[in-house]
Amino acid sequence: MQCDSLGLDPALIYLPHPIQNRTTAELHALADATVDRIVSLLEGGKTTA
Repeated sequence: MQCDSLGLDPALIYLPHPIQNRTTAELHALADATVDRIVSLLEGGKTTA
């Protein structure tokens, strides 16, 4: 709702929480699982998941 009121349409990727108590290996696995979606957004794709 805040984005709508400001006229923003940001690209979003939701990550499971909590992040701060994950091990390095878990963070690397999370990054590996999301990197393709991030690259797609950077290339102009649109996702909310």
